[in-house]
Parts: sequence; structure tokens; C-alpha cells
Amino acid sequence: MTAPRSLSSSLRSLRPLGFGADPAGERMERIRRSPNFANGTFQNPVDAKVGPQGSKAAFAKTYFDKEQRVRRAPAGTIPVHPTTLADLAKPPVSGLRITWMGHSSVLAEIDGRRVLFDPVWGERCSPFSFAGPKRLHPVPLPLAALGPVDVVVISHDHYDHLDLPTIQALAGTDTVFAVPLGVGAHLERWGVSPDRLRELDWNESTQVGGLTLTATPARHFCGRGLRNTQHTLWASWVVASDRHRVFHSGDTGYFPGFADIGRAHGPFDVTMIQIGAYSEWWPDIHMTPEEGVQAHLDLQGGAHGVLLPIHWGTFNLAPHPWEEPGEGTLTGAHKAGVDLALPYPGLPFEPAGPVPAAPWWRTVAAPAAAAADAVVPLEKQPEKQSETVVTPAS
Repeated sequence: MTAPRSLSSSLRSLRPLGFGADPAGERMERIRRSPNFANGTFQNPVDAKVGPQGSKAAFAKTYFDKEQRVRRAPAGTIPVHPTTLADLAKPPVSGLRITWMGHSSVLAEIDGRRVLFDPVWGERCSPFSFAGPKRLHPVPLPLAALGPVDVVVISHDHYDHLDLPTIQALAGTDTVFAVPLGVGAHLERWGVSPDRLRELDWNESTQVGGLTLTATPARHFCGRGLRNTQHTLWASWVVASDRHRVFHSGDTGYFPGFADIGRAHGPFDVTMIQIGAYSEWWPDIHMTPEEGVQAHLDLQGGAHGVLLPIHWGTFNLAPHPWEEPGEGTLTGAHKAGVDLALPYPGLPFEPAGPVPAAPWWRTVAAPAAAAADAVVPLEKQPEKQSETVVTPAS
């Protein structure tokens, strides 16, 4: 006679697939042993308030204001480079090529290896296909057309970074998944074999195909589903070969630890820094463009390397105008003398060579933004941004 299932296991079986799974067993025991886990939850390197701060009524008024809601989306069609196998088939001359796919999804080709950060190919960043923030532009190419990927790196388990349909598609490949502690529980439920998981605490590293991948601290939080147990870790990431080093911030508020990461692992050929979805309502967990530029300076010990702004332009996740992250980063980088890469989604570039530098968003921003004073003038927008690449002033 089969033993009756426990209530907890029965409830887990009813949990929507998109919510993933909570860590349990040895995975949970490892979490409890982490120096970053205390009082039943993962802790930030610097204290951070997670939920919206201030008056909830004032926040709701701001968030649902009709005029501001219009400004949170582009007024025209976002240009997308239709990335093809031809773009990616020829090895990068420098050994390092970067392709921003939109939001925080980036393909980094590093000395013959391919690393895919926070891949989100779904139409919505949501546990459901019928509700939640919808893409503002299509993906530059189908996931199946991307070709082999050596390692997928996940920064944390929020829906705009860990996407169920994307992971399910990648689960059938030979790729390795590098994830923060606890996140492996979601991936196993979605069909990823445990032997292809590399689950890391902050400052732990793993080797994949000659690359060293290190989970580094970030100031954020985690959670899927109806409960937010803080039992999965969030991280930024360093990926290094013998010749090149890159940094991906994931989601994070500004904190002094960027300088520590830079001293331990830098300098970097390129930093991929979150500069969107910030708000005065949650200042501790997302950086403003100005803070993103400062994070780059901290990581590099000055205005070295190339800064690629990420976590903006693809989903409407905050009250700020759609184009504001791009404009703010452009202004901050110009003042600090930082080289800024501004590709529209899907356009590959090599940080060692000329990088895309035109503020492409101005052609599709709301009229109020298009009329704003420009730090860097936008010439006539060509059909292909690759025709406008220039070497930024240092």
C-alpha cells in the first residue's frame, strides 16, 4: 500500500511551474552553512530595504498616473539588429565580443567560449503567459538560432532574469548553468540535470572550459511565487579567461563592495551595469544611472574599460520615463570620461575596437525627451547602427 503523501508535498505539486521550487534537503543545509545566511534569510552586504518606501498612496498615484504611464514606454518602434549566425560565426578579432540582447540578457564570447547572462527570451517577465510586463521589442534572434552556449549565468531568481520558457529550452542542450546558492532548485524542477549545475556562494568560483566564473556580492533580494523566503541568493558575476575579464552586475543597489570586487578580480575589459528600473521608492536595491557610472569607476579603479548599460529599454518595470536611464548614463559617463557602449539590442561589438556610441533611443522616445538638451548630438539615424560606430572619447 502506498503511503499517503504529506500535505506539504501535495501543496508543492500544486505550485505553478513558473514559481519554481524552494530549496530543500542538502541544498538547504548548504544554504544554512553560508556565512551570508543569518536569522533564516540571506543577508545583503549593506543593509537594504526591499519593499517600496514612503507612502503607498503616493506611490500608487505616481505609478498609475496616466501621463507618466505614457512616458514609461517608447513612442516609436525600438530598433533591433536582427542578429544572425553570420554575425557570430566569425571569431572576434580581439577574442572578446559582446552582444546585448535587451534588458540584462548578454552573450559574451570570450576566447572561444560563449557565456549567456540572464537569458530572457519570453514575451513577459512573469510566471504567467497572459499577465505581467510585456516585451517592448522582439528578441534579436530566436534562441534556437543562437548556437551552442558553454555556460548560462543567472544573477538571481526574479522573473526578468530567470525565465521559465528560456530555461526549459536550454535544459535540452549541453550547457552548464552557473547560479547563486538555492537557484538550482528552480532549474531542477524545470528539467535541468543536477550534474550541469554549478551553484555558488559569494566569492566562490567554478571552472568551465577554461573560464573562471566567480559569484560576487550584490545588494538586492530574491523571490518567486507568493512567498519571499529569501532562501535563494542574488549575485553579480565575474567571468575571466587568461586574456579577458568581464563583470555583470545583475540587479543591485549601490554599495562600497564594487571597489573590493575590482581589487580582487579587475580590471575588466567591459562592465555590464544595471542602470534601469530604479526609483526613489526603492533606492537600496536598484542603481540610478549616476550610481551605475560610479560602480564602473569603483570596479575599474578609474575611467578604464568599457561600460555597457543593461537592465533597461525592454520591460516597463519602474515609474521613470523609458529613455531616462540611457540619457542619465550618457550624461554621467560623459562627465566622468567613461567609454560607453550604446548598441541597440542584438548588435555585436568588441570592447577593444570601435564601439556603438550613438544615443539611438532618441528617435523613438516621447516628444518631451526628444526635445531635451543633448549631451552628445544624434546625427541622422541610419538604418544600421553598425554604420555609426565610433571610438568614444576617453
